[in-house]
Amino acid sequence: MLRQFGRRYSALLYGVLAFTAFLATISLMPREWRSVLRETAFDLVLATDRRMRRSNPESVPLAVVDIDRRSLAALGPWPWPRDTMAGLVEAVAAGKPSVIAIDILFAEPDMRSPAALARQLGIFTGSPDIASLATGLPDGDKRLANAIKSIPVVLGFVLDSNASNAVPGPPVLARGSVLIDSVWHMTAGIAPLSPLIEAAAGLGVLSLPGDFDGKIRRVPLFVGVGDTLRPGLALETVRLLYHSASYIIEADPQLLVLSDLKIPLPRDGFLRLTSADPRNRDARTFSAIDVIKDNSTRSKLAGAVAFIGGSAPELGGLRETPGDPLVASVQLQADAMQQIVAQRVPQSIPAFGEVLLALAIGAIGLVAAVALSPILGASLVAAAIGATWLGSVLVSVASDHLFDPLIPSLGAFVAFMTTSVGSYALVSRREARIRSRFEQHLSPAVVRRIAEEPSILKLSGERREVTALFTDIEGFTAMTHRAEPEQLVAVLDGYIEGVATIVMAHGGMVDKIVGDSVHALFNAPVDLADHPQRAVDCAMEIRIWARTYQSRKEATDIGLGRTRMGIETGLAIVGDIGIRSKLDYTAHGDAVNSAARLEALNKEFGSTICVGPIATSRCEASLFRPLGVVVLRGLDAPVAVFEPWPPETAVAWRERYLAAFRAMENGPDEAAAIFESLEADCPGDTVVRILLNRLRSTGSSTN
Repeated sequence: MLRQFGRRYSALLYGVLAFTAFLATISLMPREWRSVLRETAFDLVLATDRRMRRSNPESVPLAVVDIDRRSLAALGPWPWPRDTMAGLVEAVAAGKPSVIAIDILFAEPDMRSPAALARQLGIFTGSPDIASLATGLPDGDKRLANAIKSIPVVLGFVLDSNASNAVPGPPVLARGSVLIDSVWHMTAGIAPLSPLIEAAAGLGVLSLPGDFDGKIRRVPLFVGVGDTLRPGLALETVRLLYHSASYIIEADPQLLVLSDLKIPLPRDGFLRLTSADPRNRDARTFSAIDVIKDNSTRSKLAGAVAFIGGSAPELGGLRETPGDPLVASVQLQADAMQQIVAQRVPQSIPAFGEVLLALAIGAIGLVAAVALSPILGASLVAAAIGATWLGSVLVSVASDHLFDPLIPSLGAFVAFMTTSVGSYALVSRREARIRSRFEQHLSPAVVRRIAEEPSILKLSGERREVTALFTDIEGFTAMTHRAEPEQLVAVLDGYIEGVATIVMAHGGMVDKIVGDSVHALFNAPVDLADHPQRAVDCAMEIRIWARTYQSRKEATDIGLGRTRMGIETGLAIVGDIGIRSKLDYTAHGDAVNSAARLEALNKEFGSTICVGPIATSRCEASLFRPLGVVVLRGLDAPVAVFEPWPPETAVAWRERYLAAFRAMENGPDEAAAIFESLEADCPGDTVVRILLNRLRSTGSSTN
């Protein structure tokens, strides 16, 4: 059985093995590679998310004061003297922003102001008098501290694993069991000078870690410094903006609370950046030299959150992002602050959800490859992959949750392509063998069905239930004597083609064409659900079509007779019968013999379709009228036979017919009276006329 299963579904097995190997490869590949794949997919999803979202006006005005190359050309090379930096902060403060965040580390004391030079000279010469002159000279650090003190300013620090100094910051309070155990952590940090820290209103981390491909996709909300949590620059800016004295972290669900602002807090403490529109960055960015020199530019900072940083390469603040190889870190901090205020914190769904998605779409790829044609299968897989990506985007837009559509899509592609290639090779060989074997004695439609699924066919013979349908043209022999050969062949060709087309449309197989007769089988050579009902439906359609065909001029000219049919269901032996050079796939059994005899009984009953008791019992009972009880040759017991109601008979007429048929048990006179009225209402019904004549004959002999 396993060998047979392998032969029948080897292409599917190849696909399953390839898909399993793909999943194993993904799970065993280095975490860095898998992370890059996943994050690349998220990049595409978030980029599409940005295009689909409505562009809402910013709730908090934002400005980036850029120390660009034009500013360096005007004010001197980097690093600037502390006095120049203080002048820039003073100019920004003069524009009256709500908060200033500076994406520059002031870790070393000023070395170029007059006061700094005096202190250095005093130390070098060992002269306290020279050092004391510093108190009366211009001091860049002091000027910068005074500028920072004039307005809420957030300064930056960086993480350091080789130091032991702590970094001050606001308290972080937890309510409940908070899980932020994966935060970026180092033993200490490098902070600005103490006078600057004392003057500043806040302190946030400047460090931006790259992913395994070196691209920046995250900005820290919190980092670990020793045993304490410290905020990122963007988050600390938001704290000052909302005038909050501390950070509160709530559990279940885990949220960061700042005044009225509540945002989800991931366990790693990072904010995943969304895709930023470069046009928005350009619109909010002002050159530092313009802010210093131009009052109208400074006025645009009023009420805004102003970030100070640099895009000039000399500052060393350029970072690579998924959308741009060179983005100033200050722009990323500004993007993060904007996301926090908008309460957008994209988070990935649990891993098991992505695994289930991968299995589901992989299964679609496998099923599509074995169950559908290549075009339909490829279309279905493409649609499934497209739906996966669209679903990922919609989930992101609706809830800021991310799931990876790339790995499931690659898995579906691998599964589909492997299975399709294997299936194509197997099907090509099997179709060639089957077509050469069956095109001689089966209709093309049946051959195609078998070729598409050859494993369902048993050529050596099998016992299966079938429904046989036999047709015959009334008076065909006499018609052959009076018709010209060309006329007869032309009419018969059209007739056989029409009947065969209807049979195949109902799922049947044209077994034989013997003269004017068509022998059809339902539920052979392949399984067909509700085959008795399908055969009856087929016969009723042939009845209507044959009447129409009879009325054509070419059929009327040769006197084409009406079509009579017999139907019965039962067990039969089906398979190839014959010699090697002439094989015939056919059926033998009581059902086939009974269908042939039932067709002949139409002469006796005047009916068009005579259906045996087994086929009738498997169909809707209201479809049939009883014809009588007969003994079929080859069967010992008498059986009741039936005919589908003629389409022109009304419901009331049918009820009277059944009443007349039941009355036959009581005596011929009562039944004859009813049949007479039925014949008057429907004079063309030969069944009623023949039953009435029998009753009259019975009544006369009785009298």
